[in-house]
Amino acid sequence: MVTFPNCKINLGLNILQKRKDGFHDIETVFFPLPFTDILEIVSSDNETALTNTGIIVEQNENNLCLQAYHLLKKDFPQLPELKIHLHKVIPVGAGLGGGSADTAFTLSLLNEKYNLNISLQQLFVYASLLGSDCAFFLLNKPCFATGRGEKMKEINLSLSGYKILLVNPQIHVSTKEIFQQIAPRIPTKSIKEIIEQPIETWKNDLKNDFEEIVFLKHPKIKEIKENLYRHRAIYVSMTGTGSTVFGIFNKNEEINYPVRKEYFQQWIENF
Repeated sequence: MVTFPNCKINLGLNILQKRKDGFHDIETVFFPLPFTDILEIVSSDNETALTNTGIIVEQNENNLCLQAYHLLKKDFPQLPELKIHLHKVIPVGAGLGGGSADTAFTLSLLNEKYNLNISLQQLFVYASLLGSDCAFFLLNKPCFATGRGEKMKEINLSLSGYKILLVNPQIHVSTKEIFQQIAPRIPTKSIKEIIEQPIETWKNDLKNDFEEIVFLKHPKIKEIKENLYRHRAIYVSMTGTGSTVFGIFNKNEEINYPVRKEYFQQWIENF
């Protein structure tokens, strides 16, 4: 059985406060995009194992797809051994949630393929044990997210009149290191309010709190943002803790954005 885990972007990201458990309370809007990995799961007579093509990922027990399988196996011992194959297209550690998507889609695929009859609410519980934004990919609709990112409320948001360019400079940004440097703050206006405004106002109002820190450490990422605006993007932001930057453009406008071979670039339309 084959499925296609998709990526997401963050529309705004505010770090509100540090929690007693060491995590941070955030607010953001998760927006799904139709740019995908390919995940295949089949039963096996041998020990469960993961193989991988495309972008190379860990194929040992640290892999979240395998962790998702073992998590369900504890509660559903009838699950057989598996062959899991992941063709990885979404850049790793890029703020696009590709690993979380692979994890959530593994849970959903196992539930469907082996008739486990796990409710969506219970799948959310499993997903939250594996990663803060994993649960989003079970819902996979535009959501206003709070808490660690696991508390979500669907919002009515369409970008059908636009196209998006993803640009990743192949720079690894340490999420742990960036969170250690962040100074939490309560914004004067919630992202939920800003996202309801015309998209033309987002440039001044919709912020990612991590940009200032990441741009100081990696000026190339800041340069990408500035360059996207020079090429008539309506709104540009880094997603998550980076290093991917996305630009939102009018759908019918011809954009001659330069291709750099050392960067990952992907246009996304028809969503």
